[in-house]
Amino acid sequence: MSDENEAPEEQLAPDESDPAGLGTEKPKIETHEEDEEVLLEMRARLYRFATTDEGNEWKERGTGTVKILKHKETGKQRVLMRRDKTFKICANHAILPVMKLEENAGSDRSWVYPCPADFADGEAKKETFAIRLLNKENALKFREVFDAAREATESAEKKDEESEKKEE
Repeated sequence: MSDENEAPEEQLAPDESDPAGLGTEKPKIETHEEDEEVLLEMRARLYRFATTDEGNEWKERGTGTVKILKHKETGKQRVLMRRDKTFKICANHAILPVMKLEENAGSDRSWVYPCPADFADGEAKKETFAIRLLNKENALKFREVFDAAREATESAEKKDEESEKKEE
């Protein structure tokens, strides 16, 4: 029998990581972005150029968040884009010197670029992408960060070539 003068059982404060108070731990989801620094993150719509029986056309690859990431140890930079809601990867490729952004049909908020090896589907596939951003300011910021990453990769490749020549 309980006495009215007894202190009530101590209530545990709900944990932020467990909002339902079920005492279960939230599983850690590994995104493989843990060792990378986010240089740019913004909303975008991605298209790929497809050759079909009906001819050539742009097909939507996804709408979501595009990131430009830099690996903390290697310094390699890549584009990673995940679709809204499903978080499925729709673009995952290194930024290489051959990838030059060009205006898309005179639009001030979209770019077209070749990609020699995109790994969004798990294996390397050559693609041509068009990326459309929210406004002109975002498009210019994307170009600035993308071009800086491309130039950094190009200078790193030149340094590697020079060091290989010195070793010979």
